[in-house]
Amino acid sequence: MAENSQTEPAGETWNPITGCTKVSPGCKHCYAERIALRLQAIGQPKYANGFRVTLHEDALARPHKWKRPRMVFVNSMSDLLHDDVPDEFILRVFDVMHAARQHTYMALTKRAERLSRMDAILPWALHIWMGVTVENAEYAWRIDHLRRTGAHVRFLSLEPLLGPLPDLDLSGIDRVFVGAESGPGARPMSPAWATDIRGQCREQGVSFSFKQRGRNRKRVTRTLDGRLHRETPSVLTPTRACSPASRPEQLLIPM
Repeated sequence: MAENSQTEPAGETWNPITGCTKVSPGCKHCYAERIALRLQAIGQPKYANGFRVTLHEDALARPHKWKRPRMVFVNSMSDLLHDDVPDEFILRVFDVMHAARQHTYMALTKRAERLSRMDAILPWALHIWMGVTVENAEYAWRIDHLRRTGAHVRFLSLEPLLGPLPDLDLSGIDRVFVGAESGPGARPMSPAWATDIRGQCREQGVSFSFKQRGRNRKRVTRTLDGRLHRETPSVLTPTRACSPASRPEQLLIPM
């Protein structure tokens, strides 16, 4: 999610929370867990707890230090809606996003049920985007939870894409990001799954971005059918019914 494009501000990651636990098949080869344990092994203080959920009070103010507008991926090393994160701390993260409103924030969760439970108390704003991860058809129900929230911009991270996702209902969704798994033990993604999702996005008027097809020994392939896909909605406000989105592995120390 922190990946730059020509149509978006510079990318950044912000981790007031680190650590997580596995909840579905997409978590099997978690890149954040690998990074956290590696940083713990070399003595990086922020990762002294390894991949246990840890709140970092001192990291809350970081967005205030970035004066130039940025696209900020919130909690690349955790899940903002994890059960071990108190409601009060989640609201403090939202307070910072409201105060440092020169940036655009992308928050992503697999805990869609908790997102629904907290929706009524979350202070949504146009520059705060909310997304859910869906790795295969068994977890498409997360989209329904996202759709019912008051988030002004809603996106899907279909990554790592582990199976086909036919018959997606994209009403109330603004952006879709698709990508294969990469790294040790990566499970394969069929390009046909991605091209089918691209077709569904076009039919339903939703922007489609393709991140990568997985890593071979030399490089990551970022094209689908021979071209890059980095679409951005012309207007990032709700236009559909139900109204009330890069890997950070290139970063040495996720902050």
